[in-house]
Order: sequence, then C-alpha cells, then structure tokens
Amino acid sequence: MARVLISMKDDFLKQIDEVAESEQRSRSELIREALRQYIRKNVVAQNPKVEQEARALESLLES
Repeated sequence: MARVLISMKDDFLKQIDEVAESEQRSRSELIREALRQYIRKNVVAQNPKVEQEARALESLLES
C-alpha cells in the first residue's frame, strides 16, 4: 500500500483524530472513507461515465 503525505493545520488534524477516536477507527480509515464519499458525491454523481474508474479507485482505498 502506498503512503501519501499531506499537510493540514494542527487544529484540523486534532478534529480528525477526535472523530476517529470516537468512531474507534484509525485516522487513515477515517480519511479513506471521507475520500470515498467525496468520489461518490462529486465524481460519479456528476459523470456516470467515470463510475467504473471511481469504483476501481474505491477498491484501492479499501485496503
């Protein structure tokens, strides 16, 4: 699995960690789920032709 380095403000990361802890999952799991939802909402919904590519990306994020 590849790793991705992103930058964000400390207070935002703290919010992410609080939500992840409250849901009893890792920061990475929470961020992957957020990306899955973004893809479903913004990519697939706006362009049905990319649904297959979005599903492929989604399956990679499930790891």
